[in-house]
Amino acid sequence: MKPFRIDIPQADLDDLHRRLENTRWPDEVPGAGWARGVPVGYLEELAEYWRDTFDWRAVESRLNELPQYTTEIDGATVHFIHLTSPEPDATPLLITHGWPSSFVEFLDVVGPLTDPRAHGGDPADAFHVVIPTVPGFGFSGPTRAAGWDHYRVARAWKELMARLGYQRYVAQGGDWGMMVSAELCLADPEHVAGLHVNTLATFPPQDPAELADLSEVEAQRLDKLMHFGRELSPYFNLLATRPQTVAYGLTDSPVGQLAWIAEKYWEWTGAQTAPEEVVDRDLMLANVSIFWLTGTAGSSAQLYYESVDRTDQNLAARLGGPWELTVPAGVAVFAHDVVLPLRRFANQVLPTITHWSEFERGGHWPALEVPDLYVQDVRAFSRSLKDGS
Repeated sequence: MKPFRIDIPQADLDDLHRRLENTRWPDEVPGAGWARGVPVGYLEELAEYWRDTFDWRAVESRLNELPQYTTEIDGATVHFIHLTSPEPDATPLLITHGWPSSFVEFLDVVGPLTDPRAHGGDPADAFHVVIPTVPGFGFSGPTRAAGWDHYRVARAWKELMARLGYQRYVAQGGDWGMMVSAELCLADPEHVAGLHVNTLATFPPQDPAELADLSEVEAQRLDKLMHFGRELSPYFNLLATRPQTVAYGLTDSPVGQLAWIAEKYWEWTGAQTAPEEVVDRDLMLANVSIFWLTGTAGSSAQLYYESVDRTDQNLAARLGGPWELTVPAGVAVFAHDVVLPLRRFANQVLPTITHWSEFERGGHWPALEVPDLYVQDVRAFSRSLKDGS
């Protein structure tokens, strides 16, 4: 394991600024807003901010305050954060990000998680935090070998935690991080104490009779899931089938990369007019910058290609699960996530659910959007593991 420090060459930043300055902007249908994709006016202003105001060096300095390392596992470079708590009895916590994300998502929660005493919390809730970067993403990428699906990532995380010497730990994740963490429970059941997720898709059973008594809220959640399948999942199918074709535009055009990710921050958070309603603009751009500066738009997309069964047209099967877990599972539901689970069907996906929370704030990236609620629920779930509740 080698200490790692981010140090982007100035030439790369200068190249980014030149490309932003020379962007070719498309036309758009007047008055379309976000209905046809990211509006030109919004993206022009955001790109100008990225070029002239956003301070990568300040972000880089903040990121480098976290202890970072790289190691080689199964032929791939794995970049990870390892932040130990001052509390000697802290619980090891492995957090896995999703797409399109990075460890930037967790900047506002690592302090409260590792040192609750310094943040007005109970020191008994402290964690030693490990946040690895999925191979192909950011500073773990790009990968140039095939086969890095979420099963293989889970096995890599098992090896990583063993190298760090952790005998018992909690796995946490959302989006792809949820699926990696669930697979980790199967790959390393003797060491994973529990699974906490903030993304869960529950699909209705085939028997229509089981849908006859849905509440209004449950019916709305099912409609939202169907809306995702109809309107919001084309990116999923594109990355699962043609990740290389997508990579050219995203790797060559910073505005293309910006639009690709900004759209998800808008669609998956409940924002009405712009992502900045719920996500800090500089943190959003920090995440976009990592994808751009590491050239990992294409290699991160390979996770979809490797993990998804393209022969199965059933959306449920393509999204993973069910997982036959033997460890307790906790689910945090945030009201503005892109899909919302139905509790009555959740145990068909995760059969060992012992903790269920619902929040009226937050969306797909709760650690970024509502860090207070994210920390609160991860603490509550870990506490339940300790007291057996």
